[in-house]
Amino acid sequence: MKLKKILLITFSILSFSASATTMVDSVGVENSAGKKVILHKIEPKETYYALGRKYNVTPKAIMDFNSNAPLSIGQIIKIPTDRPFAEQKPVSFSSSSNTTQNNGKKETTHVVQAKETLYSIASKYNMRVDDLKLLNNLKTSALSIGQTLKVLVNDEVSLKPEVVKNTQTGKPEVVREQITKPEPKIKYLDSTDSNSGIEIPRNRYGITEKNEKGIAVWINDENLDATKSYALHKLAPVGTIVKITNPMTNRSVFAKVVGKYTENETTKDVIIVITKAASDALGALDKRFLVNITYGLPNEQ
Repeated sequence: MKLKKILLITFSILSFSASATTMVDSVGVENSAGKKVILHKIEPKETYYALGRKYNVTPKAIMDFNSNAPLSIGQIIKIPTDRPFAEQKPVSFSSSSNTTQNNGKKETTHVVQAKETLYSIASKYNMRVDDLKLLNNLKTSALSIGQTLKVLVNDEVSLKPEVVKNTQTGKPEVVREQITKPEPKIKYLDSTDSNSGIEIPRNRYGITEKNEKGIAVWINDENLDATKSYALHKLAPVGTIVKITNPMTNRSVFAKVVGKYTENETTKDVIIVITKAASDALGALDKRFLVNITYGLPNEQ
């Protein structure tokens, strides 16, 4: 009778030891068609036969499941089982009766996606990695795609935005349009208009008014958009808006300086070069004509 008890105790100890070894050697589990698959990291001198004995699975089943891949140290091998895949038992973080809440946080689940790690998931839910492992009874950091993890989120914060439905009937929903500033348009003025002049107080706002009188010429250049009012000037910085007035027609136009011009036969003795659009706005009859121009220069110039 005593011998039977001794044998029974010895068998129990060996069974517990084998079970503990299995848990230590296993680096994780994953779900395969509703069945639990154990992930095992190959140690030195391990074979398919040794794995079969360790996990009580036939070596042929393990080989077939892993496409008879040759074994190498550190390699992860999948051990198929007939046991159904079930979530691990929940761990209570709080001593209160409500086991799904902790410090105002609520327990929910997260399905592991490709390239996700314990660190990225913990950061996403503002948790510590150690807390995440403890909540899910994880002994390693190994994760598998499709694995379900328990996570804690703030009770008052929803992870998915609620869709607000318009319950009112017969009243159209008011949609606020985004107000955009219209692009500035070229303004044409008659030089006899009392508001046609650009009044720039001298040395105010860091600029000084410049007035010039001389010859303007319009050109067709592939680098200039002939449909827009552009100008080339020797002194005015790029981006300066110049008011050009044709005293013969009393018409004015504002042109944007886009660069400087070089001296050649076309631009000889001129004070400004403009596009065809600006010339047409001024009512010029010739390619070269007399103009008055006004613009502002920074004080340091």
